Amino acid sequence: MPRKPRIEPSGEVVARIASTALTLPDAYEEDAWTGVRWRVRGKTFAHVLVAQEGYTSAYRDMTGVTDPTTVMTFRSTGDELLALTNAGPPFYQPPWSPSIVGMVLDDATDWGEVAELVTESYLFCAPRKLRRRIEG
Repeated sequence: MPRKPRIEPSGEVVARIASTALTLPDAYEEDAWTGVRWRVRGKTFAHVLVAQEGYTSAYRDMTGVTDPTTVMTFRSTGDELLALTNAGPPFYQPPWSPSIVGMVLDDATDWGEVAELVTESYLFCAPRKLRRRIEG
C-alpha cells in the first residue's frame, strides 16, 4: 500500500517562525527532508514539520498521538534546556540529541515565546562573531 503524501506545515506557521529566524545574521531558510528548517553556517537552529502517521516521528513515538501535529525542534542548553525538557506539554525531548527540544505548535502557542526560543537556539548554533552582533 503506498504511503500517504506528507503533510507540510502551514504557510502561516512557517512565516511566523521565519519572521524571527530570518532577521538573525547569516540565517537562511531551506526545505528539509520534511518541513522547513532555518540554519546558520550549516547548523540547523529551528525546524518545523508535521508529525504524522506513516512517517518516523519522535513526537508520535513518545506521545502516541496519531493525529497530524505541527512541531518545531530547536536547540537549548543549561538551565533553559533542563526547564523545557521537564516542563511537559507542549515541550518534549527527542532522543537523538541531548541539546534538542521539541515543541507542539497549535492554537495555544505563545508566538513571543517561540521567537525567544528560536533566537536562543540561533545563539547556541552561531559562531561567536555572529553571536556578538546580537548580544552586543
